[in-house]
Amino acid sequence: MIVCIADVLSAEQVAEVRELLAKGSYIDGKQTAGWHARLVKENSQLAAGDVATRASTIVHNALMESAVFQAAVRPRHLRGMLFSRYSGGQTYGSHVDDALMRTGSGTMRSDVSMTVFLSDPENYTGGELVIEGPGGEQTYKLDAGSVITYPSTTLHHVAPVTSGTREVAVSWAQSFVRAPEHREILFDLDTARRSLFQREGKSAEFDQLSKSHANLLRMWAET
Repeated sequence: MIVCIADVLSAEQVAEVRELLAKGSYIDGKQTAGWHARLVKENSQLAAGDVATRASTIVHNALMESAVFQAAVRPRHLRGMLFSRYSGGQTYGSHVDDALMRTGSGTMRSDVSMTVFLSDPENYTGGELVIEGPGGEQTYKLDAGSVITYPSTTLHHVAPVTSGTREVAVSWAQSFVRAPEHREILFDLDTARRSLFQREGKSAEFDQLSKSHANLLRMWAET
């Protein structure tokens, strides 16, 4: 399931993060890629330190406060943000994200990958996130402050940035609900019951949907 969520970060939060990024120092992005992904990774990565920690906290908190993000991802563990910058033809070729990732407290499984867009799309050319699948390629270039979440099992790449600068935050989540098809069913049920509640309030039909949603989550959640 691929979910695009608009306005996860407000314009003020985007501006605050970009101000921090302007003060930071950058390293070659290959240093944070796996042994095979580094062969096709051409970008700059914000170096670890106070600036990265502060920027990561802003983005992390905004994601965790988003009801749509919570419903789509069901995050159990969310890795710290990596801030990437692309310009001058830089790209990230086709790759799959590592299945196991180190965190500050151990190791987590990557179930859901995410990209938080920090640059306005009209300010750079190229730079689309391209998700590859059996039905072909799907391209995404969202407004600043928006996020896309997608299964970490997919092959994907970033098209070359031929002008301007593309700034994004990327991260990965281990979900309480491991199977992507189960996450999709729960997301659809949650969307339907919220829509019903907005239209009709707390009705018998809403209660039935809520019961099914809760019981499926209880059945599928890993704790």
